[in-house]
Amino acid sequence: MTRIALAVDLGGTKVEAALVDGDGAVVTASRNRQPTGPELTPDRLRSAVADVVSRALAHLPEGAEFVGAGIGSAGPIDLVEGTIRPVNLRGVHGFGLVEAVRDAVIASTGQFDPTVRLRHDGGCLALAESWIGAAAGARASLSFVVSTGVGGGIVIDGRAIGGASGNAGHLGQMHVGELTVEEISSGPSSVRWAQLQGWHGETGEDLARASARGDRIARAAIERSAKTLGQALADASSLLDLEVIAVSGGFSAVSDDYVDLVAGSLREWAVLPYAQRTRVVRSALGGDGPIIGAAALVLRG
Repeated sequence: MTRIALAVDLGGTKVEAALVDGDGAVVTASRNRQPTGPELTPDRLRSAVADVVSRALAHLPEGAEFVGAGIGSAGPIDLVEGTIRPVNLRGVHGFGLVEAVRDAVIASTGQFDPTVRLRHDGGCLALAESWIGAAAGARASLSFVVSTGVGGGIVIDGRAIGGASGNAGHLGQMHVGELTVEEISSGPSSVRWAQLQGWHGETGEDLARASARGDRIARAAIERSAKTLGQALADASSLLDLEVIAVSGGFSAVSDDYVDLVAGSLREWAVLPYAQRTRVVRSALGGDGPIIGAAALVLRG
């Protein structure tokens, strides 16, 4: 019998849902989304969750075993309460996301008490990469996104490490000097830094094009981002004895050698030989990672 999980992914711009099977394959027809944004309210979020969940579950194959729902959310989260406090969605701080998803599943399936599990989105990404992605087979891995923000998750011996409250892996809030990694390495931060140096572009895509044309400021902004990430990852690998680090997110594509730059910085800054040996690789899952990882919370939990 085919095992199927519902996956829900909540971020700053959208809430998305899809069905995922026991091999980690997304049921494409089930995938759908609704916009979120900084003005999101609890009522609007509850309505959006109900909509995407019902649309996804409408594609549940006949005879399949529905094993429950996994949720990946922008953090911080509260695993005990099942609530969220996303930095970029302040209007829904304290929202009971687990309850909202459970109610939507019950309404669509009639199940009395469906399994619903929550992690922050970086933790879901890491779980997916360690299951069927670039970190498959690694005993200790960290996977992260560098985009409008920087966030990640940790997997040790096949288990996502949540920590005391479920929020382990917030790489972007580590400090390198007086600033956080996110304040230096994210796409918007890199663009702002380049503008302060006299560059006239406006987006990460502009930065990529300018660097490819040989613009020295644009290239310096990219190298600054990658160097800072490598420094932070050197510390993380020294602390956690990581085997593999998987890099994803839109800004990681800002140059063809971005991942190599991060890897070189890690090797330069890591003090201990085992940390210097940590492999830094590009994600094998692209944008599917958070959805697959959310499903893995119930498929593999």
